Amino acid sequence: MAKDAYHDIVKRALEKNGWRITHDPPVLEFEDLRVLADLGAEQTYASEDNKDKIAVEIKVLGGISKISEFEKALGQYHLYRTLIQQLKLERSLFLAISKEIYRKFFQCPSIRVIVRVQEVKILYSTPIRRQSSNG
Repeated sequence: MAKDAYHDIVKRALEKNGWRITHDPPVLEFEDLRVLADLGAEQTYASEDNKDKIAVEIKVLGGISKISEFEKALGQYHLYRTLIQQLKLERSLFLAISKEIYRKFFQCPSIRVIVRVQEVKILYSTPIRRQSSNG
């Protein structure tokens, strides 16, 4: 599997922020479909029973057409989210992007609406931060 150029940066940022990488890559298998997200991670709190688990799809969006790459990323995000729900994995899915792409592309009014309506959870780096679709 080819990794995005941003893969190791996101992985290190997650680890620096207390996440333990559990899958690189996580495999999502459902019926006749098998796909690979980029990273799986968990963060344990005071009690071992209290864990946050995430899956991360990393996108660079550095090509000629950012909107075309965004369309592909959005489709992939929804596919993975559907599989995670069907498999009852209790894992939140995030789309990881660079801080520059977050500022220059994801802050455009139209893209902000799409991200909010489609309930896309975003991670951006450096340092990596979480931003849910409703805040």
